[in-house]
Amino acid sequence: MAQCVQSVQEFIQDSFVPLVAALCSEEAERLTRRNNLSFAELVRPFCRLTSEVHMRDPNNQLHIIKNLKIAVNNIITHPPQPGAIRKLLHDVVSVSQPAEGLVANVITAGDYDLNISATTPWFESYRECFLQSMPASDHEFLNHYVACMLVVSSSEPDPVEQFLKLSQEQHRIQHSSEYSYPKWFIPNTLKYYVLLHDVSTGEEQRADSIYEEMKQRYGTQGCYLLKINSRVSNRGADEQIPDPWSQYLQKNTIQNQDSYEDYTVVSNKNTDHLISDGIDSEIKDSLSNNFKTHPLQLDHPSGSLDSTDYMKASTSLQDSKKSNSGTPHGACLTLTDHDRIRQFIQEFTFRGLLPHIEKTIRQLNDQLISRKGLSRSLFSATKKWFSGSKVPEKSINELKNTSGLLYPPEAPELQIRKMADLCFLVQHYELAYSCYHTAKKDFLNDQAMLYAAGALEMAAVSAFLQPGAPRPYPAHYMETAIQTYRDICKNMVLAERCVLLSAEILKSQSKYSEAAALLIRLTSEDSDLRSALLLEQAAHCFINMKSPMVRKFAFHMILAGHRFSKAGQKKHALRCYCQAMQVYKGKGWSLAEDHINFTIGRQSFTLRQLDNAVSAFRHILINDSKQPPAQQGAFLREYLYVYKNATQLSPDGPLPQLPLPYINSSATRVFFGHDRRPAEGEKQAATHVSLDQEYDSESSQQWKELEEQVVSVINKGTIPSNFQPTQFCLNRYSDNSKFPLAVIEEPITVEVSFRNPLKVPLLLTDLSLLWKFQPKDFSAKHDGETKEQGTCDEDMVGTEAIAEFLINSEETKVARLKLFPHQTGELHILGVVYNLGSVQGAVSLDGIDPSIGLQTGKFVSNGLSVRGRQDLEIQGPRLNNTKEEKTSIKYGPDRRLDPIITEEMPLLEVFFINFPTGLLCGEIRKAYVEFVNVSKCPLTALKVVSKHPEFFTFGGNTAALTPLSPSASENCSAYKTVVTDPTSVRTALLSSASSADFGVGTGGSPEVIQVPLPDAVLLPGASVQLPMWLRGPDEEGVHEINFLFYYESIKKHSKMCHRVLRHTAVICTSRSLHIRATVCRSNALGDEEGRGDNMLLFVDVENINTSETGVKEFHIVQVSSNSKHWKLQKSVNISGDKDTKLASRERAKLCFKAVRCKNSEENYTFADIVFGNEQIISSASPCADFFFQSLSSEFKRTHVQSHTHASQRAVKQSFDETVRLIQKCSEVDLNIVVLWKAYVVEDSKQLILEGQHHVALNTVGKEAFSFPQKQELPETVLLKFFRPENTPVPARPTPEQLSNLIKTSLHYPESFNHSFHQKSLCLVPVTLLLSNCSQAVVDVMIDLRHKPTSSEALEIHGSFTWLGQTQYKLQLKGQEVYSLQLKACFVHTGVYNLGTPRVFAKLVDQVTLFETSQQNSMPALIIINNI
Repeated sequence: MAQCVQSVQEFIQDSFVPLVAALCSEEAERLTRRNNLSFAELVRPFCRLTSEVHMRDPNNQLHIIKNLKIAVNNIITHPPQPGAIRKLLHDVVSVSQPAEGLVANVITAGDYDLNISATTPWFESYRECFLQSMPASDHEFLNHYVACMLVVSSSEPDPVEQFLKLSQEQHRIQHSSEYSYPKWFIPNTLKYYVLLHDVSTGEEQRADSIYEEMKQRYGTQGCYLLKINSRVSNRGADEQIPDPWSQYLQKNTIQNQDSYEDYTVVSNKNTDHLISDGIDSEIKDSLSNNFKTHPLQLDHPSGSLDSTDYMKASTSLQDSKKSNSGTPHGACLTLTDHDRIRQFIQEFTFRGLLPHIEKTIRQLNDQLISRKGLSRSLFSATKKWFSGSKVPEKSINELKNTSGLLYPPEAPELQIRKMADLCFLVQHYELAYSCYHTAKKDFLNDQAMLYAAGALEMAAVSAFLQPGAPRPYPAHYMETAIQTYRDICKNMVLAERCVLLSAEILKSQSKYSEAAALLIRLTSEDSDLRSALLLEQAAHCFINMKSPMVRKFAFHMILAGHRFSKAGQKKHALRCYCQAMQVYKGKGWSLAEDHINFTIGRQSFTLRQLDNAVSAFRHILINDSKQPPAQQGAFLREYLYVYKNATQLSPDGPLPQLPLPYINSSATRVFFGHDRRPAEGEKQAATHVSLDQEYDSESSQQWKELEEQVVSVINKGTIPSNFQPTQFCLNRYSDNSKFPLAVIEEPITVEVSFRNPLKVPLLLTDLSLLWKFQPKDFSAKHDGETKEQGTCDEDMVGTEAIAEFLINSEETKVARLKLFPHQTGELHILGVVYNLGSVQGAVSLDGIDPSIGLQTGKFVSNGLSVRGRQDLEIQGPRLNNTKEEKTSIKYGPDRRLDPIITEEMPLLEVFFINFPTGLLCGEIRKAYVEFVNVSKCPLTALKVVSKHPEFFTFGGNTAALTPLSPSASENCSAYKTVVTDPTSVRTALLSSASSADFGVGTGGSPEVIQVPLPDAVLLPGASVQLPMWLRGPDEEGVHEINFLFYYESIKKHSKMCHRVLRHTAVICTSRSLHIRATVCRSNALGDEEGRGDNMLLFVDVENINTSETGVKEFHIVQVSSNSKHWKLQKSVNISGDKDTKLASRERAKLCFKAVRCKNSEENYTFADIVFGNEQIISSASPCADFFFQSLSSEFKRTHVQSHTHASQRAVKQSFDETVRLIQKCSEVDLNIVVLWKAYVVEDSKQLILEGQHHVALNTVGKEAFSFPQKQELPETVLLKFFRPENTPVPARPTPEQLSNLIKTSLHYPESFNHSFHQKSLCLVPVTLLLSNCSQAVVDVMIDLRHKPTSSEALEIHGSFTWLGQTQYKLQLKGQEVYSLQLKACFVHTGVYNLGTPRVFAKLVDQVTLFETSQQNSMPALIIINNI
């Protein structure tokens, strides 16, 4: 239970006090009425004695009474109506509310911190009022009158006569049979005569003389002269006299005669509707409820006759209370008068009341002792015969079904009870207990259950109150008493008193569990108010336990709130639910939370606390509700209704925040610019950026790098400090730390992600963005004023609204809302504004979702919608750079919703015409690009940048020679071709070109390509078409190729310097040809011109195309070489003049002779060897473009590789110049272009595709490929640990490189005829040609002593010997050719290999470091014949 102001002893003592009746003459009543008080009310604040009182018990022992209180009441001759009592109790509770600003008690229990009101004053007021208003009963004497004050005014003509009349009146009320009420303790009631004297108007002398006469007549102990009204009413009002009456009068006790009359009027008029006893209500309705049609009942509408009457009654009572509390009390009394009244009560108690009680106890004790002489058993047996007014003997079952026997007033058992009650009233608890105990036994023997229950109840209380606690509190007595009252006697009022007393006693002993059980047991259907109060106290018991039971507290608070609600106590109901909410909140009890919030919302709405109601309903909707759809729909409608009422109170206030639907603020995306145009026929618009594309951090980084690349090229290799990468679409992954730039008159689209957490659809209407705009002229210096969104601001920023936006149940849906800025300045997008409503009939039936089939524009709203807003608040990324940021939680800004609107800029649109989606590897296709300026200002400096510049070209300076328009080129070749003379098939046709013509080698970045616009400017509204050649990438698969178009405005702007447009081309390539090529030194040392430099080129072409693509066959139409140093001279293995055809998986081998060319260093020499009758000019566009681009990409690739090896090289010493010379001999700079045609059958039509492959040959003897081979991953091997060498090893050339230093060639006859019969030795002259391939001087040593070691070689080729010198030492200058004459000697016929000489070479200035043998790869065979 909650804490109380009084201790339990004080509470019980004040609950049972001696009752004194007051009977006043009319004149006396008039005197007291001058103070707005009746006589009983006048003395009430002074009824507690301030000093101890002594009296003697029957054994003549002195007994001390402390803190005694008496109660003086007007005589009321009819018992109070139960309805009036209930009405009074209802009002007492409703008036008592928690004090404003009261600091609640914070209880910490486990995980819970609960704010709970420590005291419950409404419960204490109820309890006090309940105990005071209990009607007197025959089975106990505690609330029977012990004495009666007769009050007469001194101003009456004959006061003594008046006293006589009043005395007779009292005698008549007590002893006449017409009055059954009030009840009197003993027949000989103490009468105390009080003469009331008004000091201000009366004659004091007369009053004193009358008082003397009274003393003569009634004795000094039986009368009193009370002087009041000393204060003159016209005295100064500034004198403040305390008002001790107000606290008593506010309680409006039932004993107050005047207020009681008001009540009886109300109750008599409306008894039928107002109050229904338990039995009646059961007859009326199976559900027993006091206020069945109560206006505050949760589930019943108000408006019935009963409820209005009831409301009038209760409001009139409230009004009377207000008027009561407003009038001053005791206006004619001074502080001396207060002391006189206090003295009067003390005199009355000391001289009159207590001696009378002491005498009565003594008399009763003597009677009982005289009767104890009889045998107890005989007495029990005989009293049944002699007590004539008792009802006849009944069976025990019958007894238990009634209240038992009814005793006559003089019955000895009642005398014991009477004595016990008197002892209890004067705090003689020990004697009271023994009397109660004796009476209890008698009553139980007689089966008088009502009497027995009363004796048990008071015996238990007496035992508890005994000083020194000689015996424990007999709780079982109380249990029996409560059970008897409730079940046998059917008297809930007495049972309730029992429970209130016992629970308080148990609480004082910290037996909270037992107290709670007791309180809960008395809750029933017959009184909602009582049940509510007891449940609330039970809840406080649970929370006050040693280990608090928090959930039980909350559960019983909910039950109490429900009963308060049924009893019409809305404020108390709301308070109970709010206290319980603290426990259930956020613990996952979602259905319980919903119920509590719903009830709080309803009660708050009824009490017109609209903000609280809105808040409670909001909670129901925003938590992930587990409710069924129908219930959610009801919650939503209720919320909208309450919300509408709340907003109508302040229609001009700011727009309120709505809780639904959820907005995922971080998922908000902002897109700058127009929506992308769809493709039209063959025209395909640039993909650019749209909101439909998913964000990819890798690709956004690539776009950023491309933009940085082009900007650095424009700015001579540096990126400006104010450079801001263009971001078209901002989202949670993009860098939003800077203010984004938007262009005037171009739309800004904000994509807001809504989620409907409910299982019912939500309908948003008139949905638009909320913004704030500050106009700024970036060219001028002054700023405009900030404008909030309004109706007149459409000329600044146009806002597009979505008329209807339906979000189905549990759906996440995005809305794209647009703004059109018409002025430059700073725009801040604040949030969204919309009307929230629900869709009619949105509950699914038979499991079918009703939202299916709802089409836009056909939603039927149920007419209830509220306008509100939701803010878009985006939290920036968490900062994690400095130490301070790492140790604290700080977030950076997110500025995606704060764009700066800049001046007008050009806007480019790009369309691709005849752009392929599939190509063969290496295939050349011609497409066209259309550039359109759709803005109002001209654009210039148009460039395109791509990571794959080898994929496309706009053509070099020679591009004008190819067909210009798409229609003209439909059946033409993409190449520039000329018809050739058939005789020149075998030999090369030469041409030359400079790499500068094709944008290569000019020092710029090869990825940034200037778009050749006519006049370099595109005017507003103008469009231009340019040819674009494409070459299928060398690797098969799907390729995404990014183009970034860069352009600028002719005018320079402060905020935005350039704009970009993105395009991603997706090309699927399929396999075509695979080309391998090797170059080796020719054994023939001299060419046609006598130069010693010529080489053989072997080209191996394989058709690796799979027939799925419909390619029938490939034709090799031309092989071209391009190099600064070498050129193809002729084809070696041509058989006839037809094309080389390759069907699927076929391979062709081609051989060509290459020679050095004499041209200058700048230009490349192109040599074309044609296999048909049309020469493709390889030095023109597009063949040369792709060749030069492949060169630069090849260079880039090798450059990257060399960078990766740089760290390894750093350890070693740098290359010697001589080493470089040796390496140079084996290097060759020759590039091959193989041009082909493919015949494709598609839809029974034959198409001819063209293409080219490039092979770059760098090293003699090393195989090169048309595209880099994939390196096989090595198998996993064990880790090896080694210590790095400290001394770096000098770099040295490989044997392969050294073998190319000197080229050797043997010249001899293929067959030699000799007559061995004539001469046994055959001598054959052989010439050994030595050619120095390097620029350095080389020492050469020839050793002829070498013999083939393997027997195999001997078997194949016979043995022979060289004649003459066996060793030669020569020195060859750079590029020198030397001829050495040798003789070979044979002894018989056969086939011989002359390639046995070993040749060693070393550079002149080296010792033996690079010496190695020169091995001839091919055998030099000679046939010796005998003739």
